[in-house]
Amino acid sequence: QVQLVESGGGLVQAGGSLRLSCAASGGTFSGYAVAWFRQAPGKEREFVAGISRAGFSTTYADSVKGRFTISRDNAEITVYLQMNSLKPEDTAVYSCAAARPVIRDTIFTSSEHYPYWGQGTQVTVSS
Repeated sequence: QVQLVESGGGLVQAGGSLRLSCAASGGTFSGYAVAWFRQAPGKEREFVAGISRAGFSTTYADSVKGRFTISRDNAEITVYLQMNSLKPEDTAVYSCAAARPVIRDTIFTSSEHYPYWGQGTQVTVSS
């Protein structure tokens, strides 16, 4: 069973950049699709970005498309979320999640499909 540990959150001004990391502890992400979700105060958790288990497919929420990039390292230990052109509305707790879909290129966008979660990291974007 893989454990997920996020890092890289912080406070940044609007227009700035951050890179979040999601590290696999006690194993690797081999065979896992990985996604990032976020939850702002008083709002539902929402899908941000996902990458397939082989790394060949990615998908993004419309709100972050063109600004955020998800990637995974060749060692299958870390998944990254590069966030550029940050906006105050990106402020949230960001969490990574992992699942083992049967179909290679599947990326679930609903949180209910992910059994493994990290603890979350706070991202705050000031205006």
